[in-house]
Amino acid sequence: MPAVDKLLLEEALQDSPQTRSLLSVFEEDAGTLTDYTNQLLQAMQRVYGAQNEMCLATQQLSKQLLAYEKQNFALGKGDEEVISTLHYFSKVVDELNVLHTGLAKQLADTMVLPIIQFREKDLTEVSTLKDLFGLASSEHDLSMAKYSRLPKKKDNEKLKTEVVKEVAAARRKQHLSSLQYYCALNALQYRKRVAMMQPMLGFAHGQVNFFKKGAEMFSQSMDSFLSSVAAMVQSIQVELEAEAEKMRASQQELLSLDESVYTPDFDVAAPQINRNLIQKAGYLNLRNKTGLVTTTWERLYFFTQGGNLMCQPRGAVAGGLIQDLDNCSVMAVDCEDRRYCFQITTPNGKSGIILQAESRKENEEWICAVNNISRQIYLTDNPEAVAIKLNQTALQAVTPITSFARKQENSCPSQNLQSSQMENDKIVPKAAGIIPEVEQLIAPGTPIQFDIVLPATEFLDQNRGSRRANPFGETEDDTFPEAEDSLLQQMFIVRFLGSMAVKTDTTTEVIYEAMRQVLAARAIHNIFRMTESHLMVTSQTLRLIDPQTQVTRANFELTSVTQFAAHQENKRLVGFVVRMPESTGGESLSTYVFESNSEGEKICYAINLGKEIIKAQKAHHLVSEC
Repeated sequence: MPAVDKLLLEEALQDSPQTRSLLSVFEEDAGTLTDYTNQLLQAMQRVYGAQNEMCLATQQLSKQLLAYEKQNFALGKGDEEVISTLHYFSKVVDELNVLHTGLAKQLADTMVLPIIQFREKDLTEVSTLKDLFGLASSEHDLSMAKYSRLPKKKDNEKLKTEVVKEVAAARRKQHLSSLQYYCALNALQYRKRVAMMQPMLGFAHGQVNFFKKGAEMFSQSMDSFLSSVAAMVQSIQVELEAEAEKMRASQQELLSLDESVYTPDFDVAAPQINRNLIQKAGYLNLRNKTGLVTTTWERLYFFTQGGNLMCQPRGAVAGGLIQDLDNCSVMAVDCEDRRYCFQITTPNGKSGIILQAESRKENEEWICAVNNISRQIYLTDNPEAVAIKLNQTALQAVTPITSFARKQENSCPSQNLQSSQMENDKIVPKAAGIIPEVEQLIAPGTPIQFDIVLPATEFLDQNRGSRRANPFGETEDDTFPEAEDSLLQQMFIVRFLGSMAVKTDTTTEVIYEAMRQVLAARAIHNIFRMTESHLMVTSQTLRLIDPQTQVTRANFELTSVTQFAAHQENKRLVGFVVRMPESTGGESLSTYVFESNSEGEKICYAINLGKEIIKAQKAHHLVSEC
């Protein structure tokens, strides 16, 4: 056995700082031993409690097995074999209960009791002696302080004698307590080793005796059962190893995939985009306003369900509705210097939500999917086929078309109709005559403008001459005086898709062809950003107004609008042809294409009504002059 550290009893009287320092080490060791002993005792008491509970449980199990015979089951015929088997098991359990009871008693006597005695006797003794040593040291310090304050005068000999006796008594008391305390600490170094090993020795002996008696009792009858269990465990282990090998092979195969699987924007140059989606799901960043100028972005899982955009946070059981996508609009936007952002706007023109995708491919597929859903394609019998058909414009843009082959029943309202042919507030088109070729409508290679030609400030400056621009970006009251006394004022929310020069305005087919080419060009060049405006239709003009600043972006005299029509399939597309004079003395024709939140036929009806008002006003002036 290795030697142990000791406190020298000879140094107890001197009580030097070195001795006190060494004493603090022993005291720290005693404190640590006390904490550990308490924890060890709790663990041993738990073992004893479990063993004692096992005794009670086996006793109850034996009684319950015997009680089966007394249950008087209504369908108890043929239970004789079961009853006899349970009786045998009850005897076996009783024998086990005897073994468990003996083990519990042995654990209480040889494991729990020694550690309790060590804690209550040895550790408590050390703690008591520590307190006595502390009191004796304090008394000695007080007496020494009193002795040090004695004066030099000889007339205080009696007081000096008393103080000296007090110091001697305090020093003797401290010496005695320190000797006892040192001896207890030295003995504790041996006692703790005995206290740690003796309970475990009793525990081990108890378990060995328990298993020996159990083996003697059940060795012959349990051999066959244990052999069958061992065989079953071995077979399960073989199956586990085979399954583990399969999982390792599958893991290596999955980890050997191309790096593009992990890279968010791997194919940014030429992504493979599916524009015919009517369902979409994936993680997006949602922009939330937290103040007047502060925002936060939250990464959430979004998915479409019918005509709804759903959101499901991590850990949620189901998703919740974020926005109804029917008749909404979607466009790419620039937001806080972040890439791949798009905005979904409600049909009433109010700003909806702004989302951010993780790649260009995801961004464009989400825009296409929301755009397809907003057209309510999902309600058709074959939504995939309808989506493919509507997105064929990109392919048709590079394919020569020699005939429009428009169906008469699908034709949209146009300006070339007599007002007497209107029925149920809808304009019925007249039968199409000879349909011109594409080259007769729009010159090949005609450029397309995807934004309003004149910004708001330039437009106002050119129409006001040298007048000073309003610094607040508002239209002056006398710029459009006809707006106040106009007989017609209707507002529509539209998004500008594009404009292009055309060669004729004699047929609405030129508007359909311009729509096809504008949409095709947007699809080919991946242009999804659109400028939203308010289209004001009056009895004199068509005005495009900025919804935020109320500045007029463009103004067209109603008399210069020579053709107007809505798309035959996508009812929200509308276009009109404007005839404008040029500086050279001639005239130019341009077609403007818009997407509206409402049906394009309503805009066509408003334009047609404005033209009818102009005709009626001219007729009234002629009658007045006569």
